[in-house]
Amino acid sequence: MSEHSTMAKTTHWVFTSLPMPYIDLMNQQLTLPTHGQGLYEFTDQVQAFVHGASVETGLCTIFVQHTSCSLIIQENADPEVQADLKEFFGRLVPPTSDPSMRYITHTYEGPDDMPAHIKAALTQTSISIPVSGGRLALGTWQGIYLFEHRDRPHNRKVVLHLGS
Repeated sequence: MSEHSTMAKTTHWVFTSLPMPYIDLMNQQLTLPTHGQGLYEFTDQVQAFVHGASVETGLCTIFVQHTSCSLIIQENADPEVQADLKEFFGRLVPPTSDPSMRYITHTYEGPDDMPAHIKAALTQTSISIPVSGGRLALGTWQGIYLFEHRDRPHNRKVVLHLGS
């Protein structure tokens, strides 16, 4: 064998079967009405779901079933933060009617549609938050928001999943 050749190493893993603790899983779907672009806080609805499940420790996953809005955790103390985020994303990804966006080909659903898909791709459609002491383990000024990227009103479906 040449001094420059390499031999593939094989790693063998041994898994020991351990008794599995009881895992409780819960789901709920929310419908969040929006009235155009902006941030819509729904922290209280998620916390109510966690509280109603009587879970002390677990993980809450939140998933939005759409491709033109997203989820974010953001400051909920000063409404200027939400206004600035909306303005920033509007400048970052303007509508397709803006000359800087003339390369966009997906335009038949309106000038806000493809930019909404881009904004959703830049953010996220799923968030996981630990549950500790029966509450979401959010920081003092953190809130959970649906970030609507379309101009017209929508009813957005959000799935809450809690595992403990």
